[in-house]
Amino acid sequence: MKRKFPASSPPTLLGHIHTPEDLRKLSKTDLPRVADELRAFIIEAVSTQGGHFGASLGVVELTVALHFVFNTPFDRLVWDVGHQAYGHKILTGRRDLFHTNRSHGGLSGFPKRAESEYDAFGVGHASTSISAGLGMSIAARTKNELDRQVVVVIGDGALGGGMAFEALNHAGSTNANILVIVNDNGMSIDPNVGALKEYLTKISASHTFNALRSETSNILRKLSQYGPNVEGLALQLERSIKGTLFRQSNFFESLNFRYFGPIDGHDVLGLEQVLRDLRDIPGPKILHCITKKGKGYKFSEEGDSTVWHSPGLFDKKTGEIRKASSAMPAPPKYQEVFGSTLLELAKHNERIMAVTPAMLSGSSLGDMMRAMPDRTFDVGIAEQHAVTFSAGLASEGYIPFCNIYSTFMQRAYDQVIHDIALQNLRVVLCLDRAGLVGTDGATHHGAYDIAFFRAIPNMIVSAPMDEVDLRNLMYTAQSDRIGGPFALRYPRGAGTIIDWQKPFEYIEVGTGRRLREGKDIAILSLGTVGNMVANAAAALSREGIEAAHYDLRFAKPLDERMLHEVFARFSYVITIEDGSIVGGVGSGILEFMAEHEYHATVVRLGIPDRFIEHGSVDELQSECGYDLDSFLVAARSLARAAKTAKEQRKTSPE
Repeated sequence: MKRKFPASSPPTLLGHIHTPEDLRKLSKTDLPRVADELRAFIIEAVSTQGGHFGASLGVVELTVALHFVFNTPFDRLVWDVGHQAYGHKILTGRRDLFHTNRSHGGLSGFPKRAESEYDAFGVGHASTSISAGLGMSIAARTKNELDRQVVVVIGDGALGGGMAFEALNHAGSTNANILVIVNDNGMSIDPNVGALKEYLTKISASHTFNALRSETSNILRKLSQYGPNVEGLALQLERSIKGTLFRQSNFFESLNFRYFGPIDGHDVLGLEQVLRDLRDIPGPKILHCITKKGKGYKFSEEGDSTVWHSPGLFDKKTGEIRKASSAMPAPPKYQEVFGSTLLELAKHNERIMAVTPAMLSGSSLGDMMRAMPDRTFDVGIAEQHAVTFSAGLASEGYIPFCNIYSTFMQRAYDQVIHDIALQNLRVVLCLDRAGLVGTDGATHHGAYDIAFFRAIPNMIVSAPMDEVDLRNLMYTAQSDRIGGPFALRYPRGAGTIIDWQKPFEYIEVGTGRRLREGKDIAILSLGTVGNMVANAAAALSREGIEAAHYDLRFAKPLDERMLHEVFARFSYVITIEDGSIVGGVGSGILEFMAEHEYHATVVRLGIPDRFIEHGSVDELQSECGYDLDSFLVAARSLARAAKTAKEQRKTSPE
């Protein structure tokens, strides 16, 4: 059952906008005020409840202009990634529920088709919008819906993703009626990298282009006055642009897109006029908008854009980001342990390289980039390339640690199989944010990596129980005793150990460990959920239930010697993992049991066979049935079954 939330009190103009139809009833001259109120609403909401901040502030004017000009939801509006879609949600009937954004049972932090008809396409991963928009445009043409407009908004970071290039290449050959708006702020989460970024920078900084902008704007403003002559004026504009453009650079034009811009993405009245005019020009079009991430809030404009991408709670008056205070020292985040340990290892092993697709700060590789810039590579939003680039490094004797969030590793599955595993190349695949990640929701949970990596020959799949284990598994992965691909998964956030910088120890691949003796039931855990199991086992002991606890450490290869011990001693077993039950390590243990003809009752706990929405990690683990309380219920039930079976064996005749 969905939670009910009280409505909030909206500002004056914004308070009368329940749908874009209400927005379109306003005068054009009201748009700057709407933009100001929308920006203030976002600042107030995010400062008190958290969420993605800088990206949404950067497209406030664009969002207002788009919904004013286009007939949404009939006209399709697709946002790439979705970090910037807060203003869109607020204008499309979700203002009074926006304070539930990213909370359990509340609004999703990303556009989602099931949530609103205005969310034309569900997003969360980068570079998908042009492909989706092109499909919608072709579908509209096929259905003879010739008046339907399709607009996609993609950032300059996502535009560098391979899928976006593929979509541009296809769209240019179709003459589809699609408008691609490039929201150029020079940022993804971290600053953008790559040749396309340099290309866009040259365009926006070009004196020739800036001189051309006034001519472009003048012609565009005339278009709406001439009715039947629109096409002729469009051709005049095209010749004017091409006459200068082709002497400068012609990337978009070479793909048969008409290029317009660059224009000021914060001039809502100028945007409204340009969008209205472009609406009447058929075929594939690019509108290049220059924006500033965090626009309109002093502290985000002047501060670190990476920090203000998703700052958490903050004081909107002072810009002070609120952090949990504690008199006691706190354990580090797993990301910090990873970054520190990799730099430590790289200082002693010159073959180690670091690779990440646009997640330099999130993966805590900033220190290594500063210390070893020639051995640290941010390849942009390009997971497939990151994996095969790492394979190329490995083929020449280097040891790349390729750090990709688990949810984004899904995008490079073929490259892992074809380019790494098939050739048995030594790449360390570091799966950050494995398991349930919380408020980012279904598009970002790292639920499937255990299952999809277990199926790949030559692959080692490991998961640390704590920070010390993470260090030791990293040390193991770079050892010369490892001859092929090594996957290492770990969760988002803090661990449990404060004093974690212990001397390195090599962990024999495929070996687990028995952490606690017991005689009633056996618990097999993988990864950091083992810490919860350890606490639960102690609680069960006080209730008279003696549960043996085994930490698997490896999902592949499994510790078969340890499993033989488990099934020789126990007829009642619980497996628990922070990953999909279907195909996960619990499934691997059932396969082992069947292959060796053991007979036991096995209860598997983990992420069930459905998509899990957003909420805190604790809330979601409870929903999935593998939080502490759920685990204790399962363990007690299994222990009762074990006790009953034991008593029946005692009383049954020989």
